[in-house]
Parts: sequence; C-alpha cells; structure tokens
Amino acid sequence: MWVQRQLQLSARPRGIHLITRDVLAGIPELSDVAVGLLHLHLLHTSASLTINESASPDVRVDLESALNRLAPEGLPTDTHTLEGPDDMPAHVKASLFGPSLTVPVHAGQLVLGTWQGIQLAEHRDHGGPRSLVVTLQGERAA
Repeated sequence: MWVQRQLQLSARPRGIHLITRDVLAGIPELSDVAVGLLHLHLLHTSASLTINESASPDVRVDLESALNRLAPEGLPTDTHTLEGPDDMPAHVKASLFGPSLTVPVHAGQLVLGTWQGIQLAEHRDHGGPRSLVVTLQGERAA
C-alpha cells in the first residue's frame, strides 16, 4: 500500500516544536500497516525536521540555543541578507538537520524510542505555515 499527501502545519514561532501528533492525525491509514515506512519531507529551506527528546521541553529550548550559537545572526560575512537577519542562519540550521525523516512502522504504529518525537525546527522569527509531504508505504495488516 502507498499513501501520499501534503499536510499543512500551522505557523509556529521560532524554536523546536513537537509535531508527532500532527503527523499521526494527518495519516490515519498508518493504523492499517503491519510493517512499513513513513517518510516525511518538509517543503521549505528555512525550517527542518528532527527526531529528538519528546518528554522534556528543556531539551528543545537548549537545542534552539545551541543552533543559535552555531549559526548566529548578523555575521558580516553573510551575503544573503535581503530577507532579514534570521534568514541566512535559518538556511544553515536547516542544512544541519535536513528536510526529511524516515520512520519505521510496525503493527500500525511509528517505531520511535521511549523519549523520541518528531519535531519541526522553525528557524525563522516569522516562518509562517509549513508544508509537509507524508508518504506511507507498507504491507496492510492481515
């Protein structure tokens, strides 16, 4: 079985946001899959996806802080500045995490570790809604 659709994620402020529930709500066919893969692809260059700690919000705050140290705003060497001081650092951060994730599926559920969750990293101050292409492939449960 193959299912593919595009999900619209609501605009979120700059930071790391759990979106596991958004993904699950957008692909109800997941419960029909015995074994398979769920592929997620974000259609943007200034936001990204990651799988990381889902229990403690402090991890998401600290991760955002670390990214800001790795790619600070206002570097005099940045030449791509027409879209604001947060844009070029957002591209750097998005390249570090990347736009895509693949998660195994077993018995109608995502195979994630106890503390893992799917996260949207919004790297812009005002990034707006984000589009996520979700592709599910797998064998139907008997």
